[in-house]
Amino acid sequence: MSASPSPLRRASLRQAASVVATLWVVAAAWPAHAQQRSAPLPAGVQRIADVPYGPDPAQRLDVYVPARATAGASVQRAPVIFMVHGGGWRIGDKAMGRVVQEKVNRWVPKGFILISANYRMLPAAPVSAQARDVQAALVAAQQRASTWGGDSGRFILMGHSAGAHLVALLNAHAPQAQREGAVPWLGAVALDSAVMNVPAAMRARHLRLYDDAFGSDPAHWAALSPFHQWTVGAPPLQMVCSTQRADQPCTQAEAMARHVRSQGGRAEVLPQPLSHGEINARLGLDSDYTRAVETFMGSLDAEVARHLQ
Repeated sequence: MSASPSPLRRASLRQAASVVATLWVVAAAWPAHAQQRSAPLPAGVQRIADVPYGPDPAQRLDVYVPARATAGASVQRAPVIFMVHGGGWRIGDKAMGRVVQEKVNRWVPKGFILISANYRMLPAAPVSAQARDVQAALVAAQQRASTWGGDSGRFILMGHSAGAHLVALLNAHAPQAQREGAVPWLGAVALDSAVMNVPAAMRARHLRLYDDAFGSDPAHWAALSPFHQWTVGAPPLQMVCSTQRADQPCTQAEAMARHVRSQGGRAEVLPQPLSHGEINARLGLDSDYTRAVETFMGSLDAEVARHLQ
């Protein structure tokens, strides 16, 4: 019978496991980074690349539209999916295949516009600046939506991983964003964030990348926490969560949903037996998962539901 590891050895193993877990979450966005310009477009879809919303080179949008769409093409403007990529608040790109490919393939031919946003990232830009970038990108996209044939009042926010956190944070304080220039949007879909409640995540055993993102100040944690920033009047929120992750993002999602509902808001949780990366890459494929997200989207607005038929 082999001897039990020494306390020092156990500590080393725990540290190694933490490092591996950190690299696993960040790497979920990384493999497609080299493909960021190679995601093929389906027939009838046009990409308008690198639309600026600020002076920094990272402050850019890609806009995917039906090729026939023009500013005067239809009295009825297209609904818009506004997508924010993940990557641990440090890496990633708006054009990565797993961020846009299946979503564009599924929804743009149905008459949606999909906008994918970049934003400044760590270490140059703290998460608070990233949150401001996402809001600025949304405001700029809404202001220009009609030039692409879109409806500024029919935006659905969507984000994965770190992007899911940023989207959920923006959605949580929607009334403030609207005072600062945003048009009211329909709702948000957060794809597998485990930091809906940042203070709770930081006080528990957590991935090291969260220390880089959120630091050590509890006041700062609360300011970046969708749970703590949720405001009455925030649009509906759907949280997709992986049941395969060791850090149990569904636990945070369920707590967030209870918190929102207790104050009269609408939030729902969609657990999925998929990995963190698959939650993003497989959305848009013909599946029960995609249809469940579409059911939420369609419940937000009759015109959205019509496009999804």
